[in-house]
Amino acid sequence: MIAQAHSATLLGIEALPIVVEMDLVYAFKTDFIMVGLPDKAVEESKERVRSSIRNSNLDFPAKKLICNLAPGDIRKEGPWLDLPIAAALLAANGVFPTSELEGTLILGELGLDGVLRPINGAVSVALMAVEKGFKRLILPAANAPEAAVAPGVEVYGVTTLLDLVELFNGSMMFQPFEFKESDAAKLPEYGVDYSDVKGQRQAIRALEIAAAGGHNVLMTGPPGSGKTMLARRLPTILPPLALQESIEVTRIFSASGKKGANQSLLWERPFRSPHHSASHAAIVGGGKNPKPGEVSMAHHGVLFLDEMPEFDRQVLEALRQPLEDGVVTVSRVASTMTFPAECILVGAMNPCPCGFKGLPEQKCVSSPAVCGKYTGKISGPLMDRIDIHLEVPRLKPDELMGSSPGECSESIRVRVLHAREVQHVRLGNHRTNSKMGPREIREIVELDKECEDFMRMVSSRMNLSARVFDRVLKVSRTIADLAGSEQVVKNHISEAVQYRDRVEA
Repeated sequence: MIAQAHSATLLGIEALPIVVEMDLVYAFKTDFIMVGLPDKAVEESKERVRSSIRNSNLDFPAKKLICNLAPGDIRKEGPWLDLPIAAALLAANGVFPTSELEGTLILGELGLDGVLRPINGAVSVALMAVEKGFKRLILPAANAPEAAVAPGVEVYGVTTLLDLVELFNGSMMFQPFEFKESDAAKLPEYGVDYSDVKGQRQAIRALEIAAAGGHNVLMTGPPGSGKTMLARRLPTILPPLALQESIEVTRIFSASGKKGANQSLLWERPFRSPHHSASHAAIVGGGKNPKPGEVSMAHHGVLFLDEMPEFDRQVLEALRQPLEDGVVTVSRVASTMTFPAECILVGAMNPCPCGFKGLPEQKCVSSPAVCGKYTGKISGPLMDRIDIHLEVPRLKPDELMGSSPGECSESIRVRVLHAREVQHVRLGNHRTNSKMGPREIREIVELDKECEDFMRMVSSRMNLSARVFDRVLKVSRTIADLAGSEQVVKNHISEAVQYRDRVEA
């Protein structure tokens, strides 16, 4: 007798449907044969399934078992095919009707005692189940909260293999898990706040503009000036994640196996801060079986590159596509995968290798040639893609001794949220000013005669490239949105220009 169970496998962050076919054949010798390009973890499912069935006091057939994983040209990875293999085997052995497997997607890793362990990629599987028209999704109970966000499919969480058998035999003790959208109203607690920062009012203003318009930032300053402190607080002034954004973030973290113990959707803006020794695959994504890199893990959040010139030049150059397009493409011989990577890049660097250039109280020990080589590690095309270039000076003793707290993140976030709402209405699809195309810039950023003359003068003096010219206008539009102005005026452009002055002058 042949039974079929439906499951899935992950390719990057995408879930692909898999059919598990089980055939029980009378033979002189019992055997368990698995075909269909299984990897080592899937191949080992045979022993986990055998032990879990026997330790659940169920009958394991003394027959020749042939398990086929279709389609046969896709490599199946990971242990989460344990449960569908066990389900197909039990159905073929008559433990429950094979009709129960129709329209049902099953996945889960089995322990030897029949207890299910959590899996990666539950959100991706749930979304695929909706797309392919499945009516029911059965998976480990720990994954039910995140999978239940997908509309149009009933999500059942089971704890053991016996729970699955009872569910298929009509037990009424199992009810589909319901997603409560009210949980989305919770504002995450970050534990840090801009009120902790002393001084650096101009830097905080620039980061407010970056948060409002989704602009990339590069901070330059001596060691101890507060660059890292400022960057780590940027997520606290970003708007809360919308439901769709939360699903996208959770999908990436879940498929990468980095979701941790959190059993529901992730509502905190990602903040990723990789070390400068990180490899190309770690930052951009890749590997033998391509996984999202740090730039994708920072989707809808912040990617902070401290000591930016110390990163490998090829790694930095690979960031040009995601910064421009909001996605990163990883190509391999067998397939090409695209990962989302729409984040705010915040870079930090010293003015020179020793960090003391420009400080009156300390002398720079690096030669001009060494300093030029250090700053030149960040190429011109990458610099062009950074909207805001910010000098972060070292604080004076009076500023350090001052006890008056700065403006709190909550009040800054209110202004950022209002500016983003204006942009969403203007651009649609939750887009920010940083994502405007050249045609949209010409239509939305209308300049009067005074502004045109000013931009013509600035472009000539600073030798702005076409890309930088457009980015100045984007930042100007964001400054106008924060000010509640429908029209971009000269003051808005002047402030935007000062954030290009260090690099372009």
